[in-house]
Amino acid sequence: MLHFHALDAPTPFLFFTGKGGVGKTSLACATAIGLADRGSRVLLVSTDPASNLDEMLDVRLSDNPVPVPNAAGLFAMNIDPEAAAESYRTRVLDQLGPAVSPEERSTVREQLSGACTTEIAAFDEFVGLLDGDMAGFDHIIFDTAPTGHTLRLLSLPKAWTGFLKDNDRGASCLGPHSGLKMQENRFRQALQALGDPKRTTVVLVTRADRSAIREAARTSGELDALNLSNQTLAVNGRFHAADPADVVAVALERDQDESLASMPASLTKLPRDEIPLFGFDIVGLPALRRMLASSNPRDPNDAGERDAEPIDLPGLNRLVDDIAQGEHGLIMVMGKGGVGKTTIAAAIAVGLAKRGHAVHLSTTDPAAHVNFVVDGVMPGLTVDRIDPRVETERYVSKILASRGRDLDDQGKALLLEDLASPCTEEVAVFHAFSHVVAEARSAFVVLDTAPTGHTLLLLDATGAYHRQMTSQLEPSGPGRIVTPLMRLQDPTHTRVILVTLPETTPVSEAAALQQDLRRAGIEPFAWVINKCLIASGTHDPLLRLRLAGERTQIARVQDGLAKRSYMIGWRSKPPVGVEELEALS
Repeated sequence: MLHFHALDAPTPFLFFTGKGGVGKTSLACATAIGLADRGSRVLLVSTDPASNLDEMLDVRLSDNPVPVPNAAGLFAMNIDPEAAAESYRTRVLDQLGPAVSPEERSTVREQLSGACTTEIAAFDEFVGLLDGDMAGFDHIIFDTAPTGHTLRLLSLPKAWTGFLKDNDRGASCLGPHSGLKMQENRFRQALQALGDPKRTTVVLVTRADRSAIREAARTSGELDALNLSNQTLAVNGRFHAADPADVVAVALERDQDESLASMPASLTKLPRDEIPLFGFDIVGLPALRRMLASSNPRDPNDAGERDAEPIDLPGLNRLVDDIAQGEHGLIMVMGKGGVGKTTIAAAIAVGLAKRGHAVHLSTTDPAAHVNFVVDGVMPGLTVDRIDPRVETERYVSKILASRGRDLDDQGKALLLEDLASPCTEEVAVFHAFSHVVAEARSAFVVLDTAPTGHTLLLLDATGAYHRQMTSQLEPSGPGRIVTPLMRLQDPTHTRVILVTLPETTPVSEAAALQQDLRRAGIEPFAWVINKCLIASGTHDPLLRLRLAGERTQIARVQDGLAKRSYMIGWRSKPPVGVEELEALS
């Protein structure tokens, strides 16, 4: 039987958070099923814009609780950011009253069209669940979005409380401001619920690798600063080699041991569970129940895949060769968190620089792991990040310089108050992103994007800017303006690389992302299937069990999803440093 603190002493509210791809959804679902099977009424909620709860539970979810088949007492729901935003817009517009002119209504609706409003609206739904009487549920479990998005979601009450205090103007955030002003007390109560250790437990989920552990430690510290200190640590995918002669298995176990041994003190002090690596995909109720009931991660009667036909797919070096035939362009590396986007982006950038090109490697990911991966310098390669805090300060300074020159002290104070809105950060990051997109006209720019949900919000902001700019063109005018979205849609300017793992859920999420991109008029250039054990030569029984599943997912990508596909083999340690990245590319 699986030992897990979240099941042994559950509080009414349980949050699962951590770096993308560490298994938050699997553990949240398993906990929900375990509690429901004991007779509790449980609500499982995803606040992730890229949620895959539907696939995990094999049920179509909505923004209202839906009973999960074959799990009495378990209900689940997705907080759909777009649906929440539309509902939120309607409520705000209803508050304006009949005296407001159609032009003013149109202005407010436009101010409510950005990603900031989407995030606020999702949080508003989230607060409603914390604020109520739990609607007859014994436990509400939150499968949260990737870390950067989650922390922003959780910090919004403080940010908005500061903005709302003594601010009756609304200004550039008129819409969100008018919608939030009446709910300040709800936000304060939500923070109290989150900070009460008798009501809320935060489960920090990590893998036994350095990157995920570093992210968990950062998350722990930031949650502590928000008074969410009732934390436990779940180390997912723990592996122990069965055969000491299997080089691959021994290397994997050794790397995990070393990663856990160097864990920061802020995490070692927490109650800790170790969840084993299982030999099967944890998707669907039977697999989740098997995970809960099992002390043995593999079936002793299943020997796994034996000698089969090798898979012949080109490696990353061929992808870099294909890209390097051009002289410039934007390379956007996208995918679910935890699939290795940062490593792939860094390797492509290093490979292009090695081939003699000028390359700018940047990231829009709030976690910004790219500097850790490159860990060095080389001719022709520039590495930086789009830092939301820095970009906001830069944007505020620019606005003060342009709009504040002719204002008196009171006017400047009002402008600063206006710019204190959290929406300012969204605009500032978008401006920086637009600059990077334009830079690719004369050099190679490789962009390591944030986890999928955040990336889609960024693309949504790009689309809003595109609509705003093109709507201002005269029908008979020259129409020579080129917006960032136009550049993203231009295959001669932009190549989108989707990264996935050879597993069911990451492939499904990459496929969903591809559909979202196509709806925005952006066609992905290629897929990279990362961390494939199938070419490693391992004979470990548990790892062999995973090979048949890998083969199925690789075929799924090749045969129906990708126009071009490339494969990268599993490595005992992620490549870090310029030399290792060169070898990969």
